[in-house]
Amino acid sequence: MPTDEPLAAVEATAPARKRAKPGERREQILQALAAMLEQPGAERITTAALAARLQVSEAALYRHFASKAQMFEALIDFIESSVFGLVNQIAAREPAGAAQAARITAMVLQFGERNPGMTRVMVGDALVGEHERLQARMNQLFDKLEAALRQSLRDGAAQDDGTLTPEADAKLSASLLVAFIAGRLQRFARSGFRRSPSEQLDACLARML
Repeated sequence: MPTDEPLAAVEATAPARKRAKPGERREQILQALAAMLEQPGAERITTAALAARLQVSEAALYRHFASKAQMFEALIDFIESSVFGLVNQIAAREPAGAAQAARITAMVLQFGERNPGMTRVMVGDALVGEHERLQARMNQLFDKLEAALRQSLRDGAAQDDGTLTPEADAKLSASLLVAFIAGRLQRFARSGFRRSPSEQLDACLARML
């Protein structure tokens, strides 16, 4: 439709495209990746599919991450900082021993339940076919978690005169708890996020501890 309005004026009234703040686009990419991982039965995610979800080019992704492996590493960084930040909070508030270990175990399972996409990273489902260093990092996370549980149980047992083998008992119980955590998260992921990892948790912890 003809108009006598100058072209410059028409362009001035058009909404300006909002430019993402520094770091904001990177956060959007990670949030989109986590959301795609939350889809039950999701296949291996490609950068093309991720770019399509964000409505950007693949080149735009690579301006923020050198590779898809680097994106997964950023998710693992988030998991590690979140989990161990909470472990430290629990350790500061709760006396060492079985109660503290139970709180830590419950916290990790609740973190997985609230973050299904992260659960798939934690159990390795999302890392199949990706760089092997990613799975190695997740293995290290569970090793660190087991060490934290062992320390808590050992310190608690040291205050209990009735325990004759505190080191051995703490090592066995920590190993059992980590296997339980991994198994519950694996079941949660493979059930399409239907089987809650915290199902009958109190009864299970009472039996193990």
